[in-house]
Amino acid sequence: MSGWRLSRRAPVPFDAPAAARRAKATAQPQVTADELRAETEPAAAPVLDSSPADPPAPESASADEAVTAEAGAEAGAPEAPAKPKRQASKRRATPKAAAAKADAVAEAVTTGVPVVLGPEIAADSSPRDLGSIISLQGVTKRFGNHTVLEDITFDVPRGAITAILGPSGTGKSVLLKNIIGLLRPEAGKIWVDGEQIVGMRDHDLYRVRRKFGVLFQDGALFGSMNLYDNIAFPLREHTRKSEREIRQLVLMNAELVGLLDHLHKLPGEVSGGMKKRAGLARAMVMEPEIVLFDEPDSGLDPVRVAYLDELVVTAQRETGATFFIITHNIASVMRTAEYFGVLFRSHLVKFGTKAEMTSSPNPIIQQFLAGRPQGPIGMDEMSEEAERESRAIEEATAVTGNQVA
Repeated sequence: MSGWRLSRRAPVPFDAPAAARRAKATAQPQVTADELRAETEPAAAPVLDSSPADPPAPESASADEAVTAEAGAEAGAPEAPAKPKRQASKRRATPKAAAAKADAVAEAVTTGVPVVLGPEIAADSSPRDLGSIISLQGVTKRFGNHTVLEDITFDVPRGAITAILGPSGTGKSVLLKNIIGLLRPEAGKIWVDGEQIVGMRDHDLYRVRRKFGVLFQDGALFGSMNLYDNIAFPLREHTRKSEREIRQLVLMNAELVGLLDHLHKLPGEVSGGMKKRAGLARAMVMEPEIVLFDEPDSGLDPVRVAYLDELVVTAQRETGATFFIITHNIASVMRTAEYFGVLFRSHLVKFGTKAEMTSSPNPIIQQFLAGRPQGPIGMDEMSEEAERESRAIEEATAVTGNQVA
């Protein structure tokens, strides 16, 4: 009773009859299946699906109609024409929606801008080939009014040796610098291991660059450091490895390139071939996914070039990395590359497998691989006369289909 004394208001006794009357007044009227069927199905003949006057019914009504039809059948009512196909089609994507999704995918492939799509076509929205580690699409690079690269498009296969050939001054080294991110193209996209690097922030670009190892034309060794310290330099600069771990990696890569007995020497005390091998060991010491070669055979005699080519093939097989070579040495490419392309006058003439390239009827490729003076490649590739002659030969070859010498 003490609890009631604390209340300021006396409790109201429960009136069961009054509560029952209120519940009955607020209850929804029960509708039989026949009454519901009479309301939802008109008595007139059904309109054909192809009629434009047929208004679209909401999808939420399909479940109610199915229940009504089942109840009507049990009650013995005449069966009304059902439209299961029409209802099912509403649950699928309409042709207009499918076309919109296809347009979105096409736009993503063209522009490189990702779009959010349903799981049924999400796999098709990626503009990149899963088998390529580097991909260029429509890359154009200019210096002032001079176009060095124009509309360059090709994919570098993962885990293989790929080369880009071309006469001197055709933009091979510029292409390499665009891939690394040292230069930014005026147009086009570049993907490195699935990441689009054109316009990427510096912080992210530095992260992507750690996937690269680079062998420069002259080796680019530090003259004040011996070969051991040159090879160890990237590890000390970019990792937190102990000196014991660094020593193991340096010795492993030095053994791979045959320099174990020369690590104490300075770059000025070794031959050009040894400098190249030391540069290759340094390029691979960080265990990169991609190793870039910029004219690796420059300054070497043919015998040293052959040794270096053998070393490149062996190193690629041992590491499984992707090797990308910029060169104009045809014999070297034939010994090493599985894929290669030819640049000429700012354009990519063709890119393909070694077999496809060597059997190509293109006069530019034939002349370059054969090393003949006769053909579209002249002494001065920038002259207008040479360009007109090259275009005339290409047009004649396209029309006749014959080989032009």
